[in-house]
Amino acid sequence: MHAWTIEHGTLWALDTADGLPPPCAARVPAEFGPLLHGELGELASAMNLPDPGLIQRRLEGNRRCFRLCIDRQIAAYGWVTRGAECVGELERTFHLHDDEAYIWDCATLPAWRGQRCYSALLSQMIYELAQHDTRRIWIGASLHNRASWSGFANAGFERVIDLTYCRLYRLNLLWFHRMTTARAPLVAAAYRILLNAHERRFGRLVLGLRR
Repeated sequence: MHAWTIEHGTLWALDTADGLPPPCAARVPAEFGPLLHGELGELASAMNLPDPGLIQRRLEGNRRCFRLCIDRQIAAYGWVTRGAECVGELERTFHLHDDEAYIWDCATLPAWRGQRCYSALLSQMIYELAQHDTRRIWIGASLHNRASWSGFANAGFERVIDLTYCRLYRLNLLWFHRMTTARAPLVAAAYRILLNAHERRFGRLVLGLRR
């Protein structure tokens, strides 16, 4: 572990109980669905992994992977978790309720960028999760990743909070900036999933001492 780290992020959400946003389609014909067993090797290549072992281990947990295919090739992919998920960039675990899901580790392959594949993938994932009694869906990105923001907004997500995470040796700090348009229940839920047991919140500031 490095002596210090800093990360600027943003967290977005969608409440399916409020009604689903209009579907968002890719600019080219595309087929959406869960990752198939025969596609493990292709996804490993898309993720720059030496073999499909990591993908298989992920799938053995509380995670699923969805992909968008164009001409029978994976053009975009995204992972989703129900339950707890470790978020390495923020050095913490997100703790979700049973009716919540967290979308993460998404990408569009270079050949298909600019075709709204990411927006279409997220839109389809929203509809898929809503069919399985998911009340709230979360997604996040680096504060500098404006391309992902466009995908979030196109798919219907609402920006809830921006945050800065800092750690110096064992001492860590979280600073929240609430969006003025964000509804109070979503902001409260964001605090809940972000805070870990070793941390204490003081308004928009969170302090913790890692063991």
